[in-house]
Amino acid sequence: MSPEAPDAVAVAYDAWSEVYDSAANRTRDLDAEVLRRQTFTLAGCDVLELGCGTGKNSEWLAARAASVLALDFSAGMLARARERVPAAHVRFVEHDLRARWPAADAAFDRVIADLVLEHVEHLPPIFAEAARVLRPGGLAFFCELHPFRQLAGGQAHFVRPRTDEVVHVPAHVHDVSDYLAAGCAAGLRLVGAGDWRDAPGAVPRLFSTLWRRD
Repeated sequence: MSPEAPDAVAVAYDAWSEVYDSAANRTRDLDAEVLRRQTFTLAGCDVLELGCGTGKNSEWLAARAASVLALDFSAGMLARARERVPAAHVRFVEHDLRARWPAADAAFDRVIADLVLEHVEHLPPIFAEAARVLRPGGLAFFCELHPFRQLAGGQAHFVRPRTDEVVHVPAHVHDVSDYLAAGCAAGLRLVGAGDWRDAPGAVPRLFSTLWRRD
């Protein structure tokens, strides 16, 4: 993307970075809870984190993994993340996930992606890249805004702090089948999935999948 035509998603997240950690955000908070409830090991693992944002999950991953490469294409979000997680074994890189990731083949034990794929129109290249960078036996965990919630009008948004303008970040609606088809096409094996709700009986807020590269 040229400097003359900055990506609208990156521009929105640059603006959001000012209040992302302080404003009320149940989707952000539930996502953090979901990741922390996963049972796969991180000890001794090299982790690639997609859409790290302000480092809300990077900090938790860094305390457990051998190394973390965290990618995001919002400079504003990355600035916050670098302040939050100054650890030497964590590296933050500005990168558009729709382009080939800055990682060698079979370089990681875990790929972790949270609240990022609603901003990606075509899912197959993302899952193909995950399969490429994972070592045999490696795991890829994705946690996203639930398709049911998207179909009901849910979308990433925030309120500008000085103008009270509500900003909706550009997003794409994905069905559950879109995630499943993309993962299978990449040669990954589905080993787990979850619907995550704010309360019993509520429409699910988040949808997660866990994949293994055999």
